[in-house]
Amino acid sequence: MMAVSSACKDGSKVALDNGKYVRYTPEQVEALERLYHECPKPSSLRRQQLIRECPILSNIEPKQIKVWFQNRRCREKQRKEASRLQAVNRKLTAMNKLLMEENDRLQKQVSHLVYENSFFRQQTHNNNATLATTDTNTSCESVVTSGQRNLTPQQHPPRDASPAGLLSIAEETLAEFLSKATGTAVEWVQMPGMKPGPDSIGIVAISHGCPGVAARACGLVGLEPTRVAEILKDRLSWFRDCRTVDVLNVMSTGNGGTIELLYMQLYAPTTLAPGRDFWLLRYTSLLEDGSFVVCERSLNNTQNGPAMPPVQHFVRADMLPSGYLIRPCEGGGSIIHIVDHMVLEPWSVPEVLRPLYESSMLLAQRTTMAALRHLRQISQEVSQPSVTGWGRRPAALRALSQRLSKGFNEAVNGFADDGWSMLESDGIDDVTLLVNSSPSKMMGVSLVYNNNGFPSVSSSVLCAKASMLLQNVPPAILLRFLREHRSEWADSSIDAYSAAAIKAGPCSLPGARSGGFGGQVILPLAHTIEHEEFMEVIKLENMGYYRDDMSIPGDVFLLQLCSGVDEHAVGTSAELVFAPIDASFSDDAPILPSGFRIIPLDSGTDAASPNRTLDLASALEVGTTANKAASDNSAHSGSTKSVMTIAFQFAFEVHLQENIATMARQYVRSIIASVQRVSLALSPSRFGSHNAFHLPPGTPEAQTLARWICNSYRFYLGVELLKCEGSESILKSLWHHSDAVLCCSLKALPVFTFANQAGLDMLETTLVALQDITLEKIFDDNGKKTLCTEFPQIMQQGFMCIQGGICLSSMGRPVSYERAVAWKVLNEEESAHCICFMFINWSFV
Repeated sequence: MMAVSSACKDGSKVALDNGKYVRYTPEQVEALERLYHECPKPSSLRRQQLIRECPILSNIEPKQIKVWFQNRRCREKQRKEASRLQAVNRKLTAMNKLLMEENDRLQKQVSHLVYENSFFRQQTHNNNATLATTDTNTSCESVVTSGQRNLTPQQHPPRDASPAGLLSIAEETLAEFLSKATGTAVEWVQMPGMKPGPDSIGIVAISHGCPGVAARACGLVGLEPTRVAEILKDRLSWFRDCRTVDVLNVMSTGNGGTIELLYMQLYAPTTLAPGRDFWLLRYTSLLEDGSFVVCERSLNNTQNGPAMPPVQHFVRADMLPSGYLIRPCEGGGSIIHIVDHMVLEPWSVPEVLRPLYESSMLLAQRTTMAALRHLRQISQEVSQPSVTGWGRRPAALRALSQRLSKGFNEAVNGFADDGWSMLESDGIDDVTLLVNSSPSKMMGVSLVYNNNGFPSVSSSVLCAKASMLLQNVPPAILLRFLREHRSEWADSSIDAYSAAAIKAGPCSLPGARSGGFGGQVILPLAHTIEHEEFMEVIKLENMGYYRDDMSIPGDVFLLQLCSGVDEHAVGTSAELVFAPIDASFSDDAPILPSGFRIIPLDSGTDAASPNRTLDLASALEVGTTANKAASDNSAHSGSTKSVMTIAFQFAFEVHLQENIATMARQYVRSIIASVQRVSLALSPSRFGSHNAFHLPPGTPEAQTLARWICNSYRFYLGVELLKCEGSESILKSLWHHSDAVLCCSLKALPVFTFANQAGLDMLETTLVALQDITLEKIFDDNGKKTLCTEFPQIMQQGFMCIQGGICLSSMGRPVSYERAVAWKVLNEEESAHCICFMFINWSFV
């Protein structure tokens, strides 16, 4: 012990048995260090081997070698911990500085609002006192107008397109952007659900009472300012909604800055409205304090800049002064302020979609926070190259996610200049069909012809797309169901056909064949830092009934990108995008993405007061049960709406176009029907009133069934199942009961007809899909034997206690339970209606 502690103080000393110390020679230390880097924790045999292989260590005992390695590992651990704590300290110092600046800005904003309030109070008092005079009325109007002028965008005199004129616009843009980023030019309110802290994405705010929509974010990133500016200016690398950015002109300014004239196109998020485009001036400059600024604004007639004619299929939108303020941080890294401020011309879209174009929250999530998250992701990859979050090839995986997102956006928008043309409708306009016969649109994969003259990759692509309005279903919960229960909406024959079309080339359209999904296995591949987006490989097993066509694979693999599955993130849009791939997936393989996008339409948080925003934020503090959270949130915000966009792509040969078009229409329509059915089952409103809760056909109303379950439990077991009053309270208490409660029919093959939330969670299903699960499917072999031998006891005695064991969810996951109780549920006539099971203290194994 003395030897270890002494050697810790100085690793270059050797502890001898007589208690004296002998210094290692520099050659010995060098040899030990070299061996340490090869093997920091050698075994006893390895240490003896080291002594034999290194003659310079022959006079050192193996015990002393062991002590040296222990102390060396100790110093290494201390060094790493000290480095980590220094990094945390720098981060906390920078965050403290950022919070203090934010506090100063808020204090200025409060002072400004208090002054404005007192000013308007005084003017109102004066106006009321002199209301009878026409001159006073005129002056009143003038004063009020002058007081409001600061709240509207500043009007600029016309400018010319000369370098001097553009520099004047650039300098004004810089001043207006800085006043938004660090001043009080816009009244910012905290983003609902965002809590600033050292581990959060940053401080995020949305606008209140300003023209258009605006969002602001402040945060820390471990990258130098020049690198941050380079990344952010490359919009196509991080902004998923950006289709193209063309730099049309670049000029240098006398103060070392750069002015660029840009044309940018944004995808439309749905099939119901055109995309947006922008004609922009971007100004990059270096401030006196060493900060980088990249600011932008739209060029229009008020600036009299160079004209950019309207572009077909796009609506020209307006970007008010926006950009990035990037300041160097002590100890490395950067403090960044991001402002996005746009007028997205909501008048040009259907009224039901206007909230999408009037929502500062949506702008913050899809644009402002996306920029900050991308920077944090790259920063982590640079500082921690061995991190497993995005795997061993983070850049390659990010490129894959970009390809999936871009391909899905292309399918949703279907631009003519990408080769898409519309097919004639079949008389019903619910599904739109587009066809693309351009081989270059097969994600850059050239066609290779086989011996028969057929291309080995299908030469055309058909896209079937639609948008639908959803009521009272949280996007996160619906998307999570679609991800975990693919068999509820997907057709296995279509999945197999799509995989074969991508992999093999010419193949016949699969007809209606018996069979279904053999199983779905989700293989995690990568996720972002905050887990807001993750990539995975989906394996659809046992597609063997297609083996009569050898081009159809036995197992189908899908590359899938999922985001927005956290139901506690208020107003977040959710996406599920996937594409069939080969088992030996290569970087240049064709990708035809399909999937779903669900965007909430509620814009009340933007138009309401700051107090309303705080109310919405407090609504997040609810239980962990998904439907309970959604129900409580619904109680605060009332009816919720969202728009779902569906787009599916199919590769095919030209001579099969008519058959593929018919199949695609029917398939997307069946998906729409499935989504509507699932949405009704997932809607939390069904628990709010007697008329809103609908069980599967053939079952009584929810409150009645809940009362029968509790009365029968008390009758047979002599104790109360729940402690509550009123039929509606019984239903709510039963629904939120911690133990899994499930009812099954009394048929020859019992199937489940009802379950509470814990029961649905245990079986990993929904009320709609529940009726497809039979009782015997959830038990293992021992459970089935027990059930067969003792099931008659339930019918005779009325109840049965079951010892703990293992059962299976609908996804095949084992579930352990401490014990279970089964009892006969009697109706009003005291005849058996069903059997109820309660699994106590269950958990996934």
